[in-house]
Amino acid sequence: MSAKISETLTFECETGNYHTFCPISCVSWLYQKIEDSFFLVVGTKTCGYFLQNTLGVMIFAEPRYAMAELEEGDISAQLNDYEELKRLCIRIKKDRDPNVIIWIGTCTTEIIKMDLEGMAPKLESEIGIPIIVARANGLDHAFTQGEDTVLAAMAHRCLEQRLFVRERNGTIQKFPPPLEKEGEFIEYGDHPSLALFGSLPSNVASQLSPELRRQSVKVSGWLPAQRYTHLPSLGNGVYVCGINPFLSRTATTLVRRERCRLIGAPFPIGPDGTRAWIEKICPVFDIETQGLEEREKQIWESLKDYISLVHGKSVFFMGDNLLEISLARFLIRCGMIVYEIGIPYMDKRYQAAELALLRDTCIKMCVPIPRIVEKPDNYNQLRRIRELQPDLAITGMAHADPLEARGMNTKWSVEFTFAQIHGFANARNVLELVTRPLRCNDNLEDLGRTTLVK
Repeated sequence: MSAKISETLTFECETGNYHTFCPISCVSWLYQKIEDSFFLVVGTKTCGYFLQNTLGVMIFAEPRYAMAELEEGDISAQLNDYEELKRLCIRIKKDRDPNVIIWIGTCTTEIIKMDLEGMAPKLESEIGIPIIVARANGLDHAFTQGEDTVLAAMAHRCLEQRLFVRERNGTIQKFPPPLEKEGEFIEYGDHPSLALFGSLPSNVASQLSPELRRQSVKVSGWLPAQRYTHLPSLGNGVYVCGINPFLSRTATTLVRRERCRLIGAPFPIGPDGTRAWIEKICPVFDIETQGLEEREKQIWESLKDYISLVHGKSVFFMGDNLLEISLARFLIRCGMIVYEIGIPYMDKRYQAAELALLRDTCIKMCVPIPRIVEKPDNYNQLRRIRELQPDLAITGMAHADPLEARGMNTKWSVEFTFAQIHGFANARNVLELVTRPLRCNDNLEDLGRTTLVK
């Protein structure tokens, strides 16, 4: 007689710090996404070394970011910060002529109470370029939350849409008009505007929008847009939906400050997550989904070769990029055993739909719901890893080599951050990353057996 499997999510919180990359690394993908932007990171030489090492591979591409290094005189308040930043921004305007300059505040600017928010409006009026201030410091934020602070600050610059009146079903409703592109003749539902928030490569964003278009849902814009001048109009009556689990501050800003209506949905990672994401959006606009079950089934069929490799294998998430819940849910659906989900920060309200889908997935697959550990203590985690001996540990870069030296298969969680993993079409990329260390280990074992035979 089998024991009853618990159907309740278990949350724990340890005393570990954010054992993650510094959040100023968000510059590496945001400057590529917002093509008419320039990022100015205000910090010390340590911040400069970090950026140089993490982004140095792009030095010949003339990236649109720079480092404003604070010297001892700045830290001791002996120099005029405003004049120095003004000099740099004037040079940026002359050399690159961006449509927006984004100041990234670091830990040092927090410690010395540097008034970036006070200086930015004055300088903006002087040089004639919008200046946005984002505090992406490692004191308060984990790795991917750097993007969250930037998007939350950028949301304030989205103009409120002009409300118009339309008669529908005999009642008068007010909502912003959906945006139409020239030459677009697709039949959309008669619904309020929908803006999606979260930074994705343009080709991935262009895959998600058509998935909604198939259901007659019109996406009126993205935050961030490919160009700062193309930011979506936000305001009362506009619906918003996130595509990444680390954007809770942006979601809060959109609801409280911009008066938007948040659609709480799982995140479009994996065929199951993408289907659930669409199924949460469509009913909000009184649209009945069409063909989603068949669409999801086709993707699962195409993943059979990878699923056969991971089925029955175990995985342990140490916690790094806040994608852990979504990735664990998808891997459980693929037949993997997840021992623990470590996550640096958990906003249960913003991730409520994703957590519910995780619970439902575990019940459907008849497996125990894994423990969820917020702010995990790495020493305790390493002890649990030694006891559990998982087939794979998904971890930050700092712990990969020590675990590998102890015979553990590992995968850098940062690779999932930069890989294209959203939507139906990219589910295969997630399993490619997960199975790579497992396949490598199997190949080495086969090589060892071949050598012994010879």
